[in-house]
Amino acid sequence: MGTLFFNGTIYTMLHEGETTEAVFCENGWITEIGSFSELQKKYESKITKQVDLNEGIMYPGFIDSHMHLIGHGETLIRLDLSEVQSKEELMQLLMDRAKLAEAGEWIIGEGWNENLWDNQTVPTRFDLDEAVPDHPVLLKRICRHAICVNTKALKEASINDQSQSPTGGVIERDEMGRINGVLKDQAQELIFSVMPSVSDAYLEHALRAGIENCWRFGLVGGHTEDLNYYGGMKRTIEAFTKVIKEEQRKFKANLLIHHEVIEEWQQDRNIYENESPYIEFGAMKIFADGALGGRTALLSHPYGDDPATNGVAIHTYEDLLGLVQKARSYGLPVAVHTIGDLAFELVLDAIESIPVPSGKRDRLIHAQILRADLIERAKRLPIVLDIQPRFVASDFPWVIDRIGEQNMAYNYAWRTLIHSGIHCAGGSDAPIEPINPLLGIYEAVSRAYFHKNEKSVHNPKEKLSVYEAISLFTKGGAYAVHHENFRGEISRGFTADFTVLDKDLFSIDEDEIPQTKVLMTVVDEEIVYQADL
Repeated sequence: MGTLFFNGTIYTMLHEGETTEAVFCENGWITEIGSFSELQKKYESKITKQVDLNEGIMYPGFIDSHMHLIGHGETLIRLDLSEVQSKEELMQLLMDRAKLAEAGEWIIGEGWNENLWDNQTVPTRFDLDEAVPDHPVLLKRICRHAICVNTKALKEASINDQSQSPTGGVIERDEMGRINGVLKDQAQELIFSVMPSVSDAYLEHALRAGIENCWRFGLVGGHTEDLNYYGGMKRTIEAFTKVIKEEQRKFKANLLIHHEVIEEWQQDRNIYENESPYIEFGAMKIFADGALGGRTALLSHPYGDDPATNGVAIHTYEDLLGLVQKARSYGLPVAVHTIGDLAFELVLDAIESIPVPSGKRDRLIHAQILRADLIERAKRLPIVLDIQPRFVASDFPWVIDRIGEQNMAYNYAWRTLIHSGIHCAGGSDAPIEPINPLLGIYEAVSRAYFHKNEKSVHNPKEKLSVYEAISLFTKGGAYAVHHENFRGEISRGFTADFTVLDKDLFSIDEDEIPQTKVLMTVVDEEIVYQADL
């Protein structure tokens, strides 16, 4: 028995501008598209439900190609600092939260971003000590490549002024040589390793919150990296199984496998790979460098606003090669975090030396800071670039000074990449950026950023068409995980995954895209979210 969707504008995304009048689905799959009257007549005996779109605009279900689903859920149930506008406001939120905490409880905040503040000074342990002296405090920067902790948290981790930075990380110090509470990249693990483990109930709560919020923004699935952060891979997979399979919260999760848990996963992969049709395992995840916010993204030149550094390599090149080789030994592609151009170059070197297994594709995540020669090399490889168009809104204008105007020609160069023939997929990197895919589509189309309430556009020649931008979050996400033959389009034989909006993205002004509302999210023919009208 099946469902007929009708009375809306339905973009198939097979070709730009192509629409159909109605869609008939059975058992979670699209049986046929065509005119409403013809499908109604042809499948009259099979139609058990008719869904009136009420003149809404239907697209293939949106997919986020790079996210951290549990982390996104945590921002919904923890102290959210992403909209904080000053250090003073941040401190007040911390003091308010501490009043509600039990003795000894860790105070954890998510998403501070000093670039939003007039006084762009990073918080330190001395600030946190003054606000909350009696609880360990951990604040995660929006990029998640830097944290700030107070003295009590440092003592929990046995970090003092004599402690040395670990390989691939930075323990910052002030001008007097004192540890200031800011830890970057691998140095963060010194704190994470001593934090109390979260409960199973907490993980499940975060997943439920994350998935339901994804539905609200039209997402039917996402490629997510969570398996190495919550007290063990097994319990994290069990949380996904409980929430998605047992509780039947339909969300198509492709789980990247962090290299630190890859051997554990390999031992039981036959069990894990059959958990649920909504849970699949993807590439092996590697971090090659850090982030621009903390100047740990690895550049081929010094930072424009701090010539003393060019970033941080998380691994030596020999270790990077070893990790790629390990993935190949398990028949896997790699998905590598590469923000800086030197990190991107080193990863290209590695995957050229040890090619991906036949029929599979490596993924380079972010690909923000590039050069013409790197793009030429990349287009000859079987790779997908996971890009986050929303970074334009967050990174400008400060990133120009950070990178240096003379080094900006091929940065955030989405159009150049796509028109070079490189396959790209669109994601949010939530909770780094908002989960809403419409914000990513808007930035891909507009390249707009706001500074002191004034709108500017960075490198308008790199704007994407609306069709290209939507494709990032539909066809691009499907292609990245080898699902291009049955996901990402509205066509016969494809999964019945749909996102229904109240506006036609192809006909409205680009500045209306962020205000567009999701009316309905459909996963395998089932309506999982419907807006109140």
